[in-house]
Amino acid sequence: MSDIDALRETVDAAFSDGSHDTREARDAVVEAMDLLDRGQVRVAEKQDRGWVVHEWLKRAILLSFRQWRMRVTEIGPFEYHDKVPLKSGYADAGVRVVPPAVVRHGAHVERGAVLMPSYVNVGARVGEGTMVDTWATVGSCAQIGRGVHLAGGAGIGGVLEPPGARPVVVEDHAFVGSRCVVVEGVLVEEGAVLGAGTVLTASTSIVNVTGRSPVTHRGRVPARSVVIPGMREKRFPAGSYQVPCALIIGRRSATTDQKVSLNQALREHGLDA
Repeated sequence: MSDIDALRETVDAAFSDGSHDTREARDAVVEAMDLLDRGQVRVAEKQDRGWVVHEWLKRAILLSFRQWRMRVTEIGPFEYHDKVPLKSGYADAGVRVVPPAVVRHGAHVERGAVLMPSYVNVGARVGEGTMVDTWATVGSCAQIGRGVHLAGGAGIGGVLEPPGARPVVVEDHAFVGSRCVVVEGVLVEEGAVLGAGTVLTASTSIVNVTGRSPVTHRGRVPARSVVIPGMREKRFPAGSYQVPCALIIGRRSATTDQKVSLNQALREHGLDA
């Protein structure tokens, strides 16, 4: 049995039988949180069969909330009162962090990422070369790929319970426009572009309108899709009303450089951000 397997067994047992206050359980949670923080393990990862959730790591995070006590942290003029310590060691990690960006311990930020004043919650992962722009939030356990741009005010939802629930995933080289909201385990596949203000939940209709007939997706934005907010008519007992949806209006050109701005990607399809 590997060290990780043994650690997982300890965490799962403590979570299931309530023995979270033993020395063994406490040591296991600390080790699991440190592994997450260093990026040696991750809450979810892409495998041959798609994105797989490692539930035991979510259980470790939940156990930490039971085990750790509130404490005061003072950083310059700022004071925090919380159970989860703040991340540190950015210079050695090669990460640019602009005040007052905050990352909680147990989240991993890869080398070359840039965090403008923003927030990254516990269990999340932010990939190499990704920009988390001003007032963007990365929720607990969310998985943000490499070369991603989360524009100003974008809200990436988090999920800890139930432990088996897939977190929001934004794959490599995607663009998430200003004030977008992506929640409830939605998967934004590689290279996709979300126009400003797009809201995606598990039940949001994501309608491809580029062909002769609409094709609807839910919970997944296909790779390299260009998506904008939309409305569609829906009948209710009280009458017909317009309800929000998202429209796939095209695909990023294969010749479009992956460093292209969100505005330019949308202009290729006759729209501005």
